[in-house]
Amino acid sequence: MASFVPTKQFLGAPSSSDIGSSRLGSLQLPSKLSSSNFHVPSRPSHPKRLEIQAAGSTFGNYFRVTTFGESHGGGVGCIIDGCPPRLPLSESDMQVELDRRRPGQSRITTPRKETDTCKISSGTADGLTTGSPIKVEVPNTDQRGNDYSEMSLAYRPSHADATYDFKYGVRSVQGGGRSSARETIGRVAAGAVAKKILKLYSGAEVLAYVSQVHQVVLPEDLIDHQNVTLEQIESNIVRCPDPEYAEKMIAAIDAVRVRGDSVGGVVTCIVRNLPRGLGTPVFDKLEAELAKACMSLPATKGFEFGSGFAGTFMTGSEHNDEFYMDEHGRIRTRTNRSGGIQGGISNGEVINMRIGFKPTSTISRKQQTVTRDKHETELIARGRHDPCVVPRAVPMVEAMVALVLVDQLMAQYSQCMMFPINPELQEPLHSSTPESAEVTL
Repeated sequence: MASFVPTKQFLGAPSSSDIGSSRLGSLQLPSKLSSSNFHVPSRPSHPKRLEIQAAGSTFGNYFRVTTFGESHGGGVGCIIDGCPPRLPLSESDMQVELDRRRPGQSRITTPRKETDTCKISSGTADGLTTGSPIKVEVPNTDQRGNDYSEMSLAYRPSHADATYDFKYGVRSVQGGGRSSARETIGRVAAGAVAKKILKLYSGAEVLAYVSQVHQVVLPEDLIDHQNVTLEQIESNIVRCPDPEYAEKMIAAIDAVRVRGDSVGGVVTCIVRNLPRGLGTPVFDKLEAELAKACMSLPATKGFEFGSGFAGTFMTGSEHNDEFYMDEHGRIRTRTNRSGGIQGGISNGEVINMRIGFKPTSTISRKQQTVTRDKHETELIARGRHDPCVVPRAVPMVEAMVALVLVDQLMAQYSQCMMFPINPELQEPLHSSTPESAEVTL
């Protein structure tokens, strides 16, 4: 097992004297072995090693993504494994999405100034993916670790400070370490690759937008999910495709921003032109995979799919999506309360979901809390933080949804498309548009 020498002291890390005496937390290891405490087994056995394995940083089965880095470390990024070869790919493909996610975009986001310039350091040659792991790195350039001096001693209410200590007994305090939204840079970079695969191969498109900020709720019937465009979503700083409600949302964020407070909101995500048949029954239903992916994002508190909780107020006759034959001879549904998925499998209709985000926990108002050495105290948090996370969460949601869908696309291809399909019931996965030819160079 490779050894690791930390370059900076983490909170709770063992001192050199602890290491010298072979002390690791509450686990006592004898510094010397003697005949009185050493037992030779009667039959040969393999020696057991004490190992600490990092978990929870890898997502996906066929298209696998591992993110790395902390908010105020040297940098962040991801490693993408399982990307198909011969996909046209460059840093500019990822940079477009990273620019949507980066801090310092407007007055309603954190003022931290980072260009978030990405670099692909492996996995491509002559502008094409090679099929080997793709490493993407983004340096941290605007670090202010001193902003977190008070928070090294006192836990921020509703933040991961306390639970990281409860689990690991050690944490990187600057910026929240891995609990910071800066970790999502790796997700968004990988999501850009996934979105490109979906678009080129199957014609699928993933779009998200802000549908609620605090008490400003965008009526569902104002947005046409068949025709809403990225340009409409990106036309204002809050990423709401309706200009009137966008202004109301911006005003709501401004109102709490000047008071040093924060608000939450909802991001709606849709998927158009997704092939039928993605997802599996029982444990790995498509909506379950999407829920896990979206709820893994920082600050998420709720997930609704299709009719969501509103469907619980309806009867079966009101809720059911009746089938019909369209003018092209395809089986369709007249309504879409199922959200584009039935029985855990995509049915070809527009997929739609909503993700709820809590108010940012780090605020500059006085709060009651507890110190790391278990004394009650008051805390006024410093640092640069979003008064509302939802505008910057839009590309993060799109990325996680795209990662799920490209993984499911590969799973469907490997299981159900090896032999000739049943044309009476199944449809090809790939797009018939000219763009799909780009991936067969």
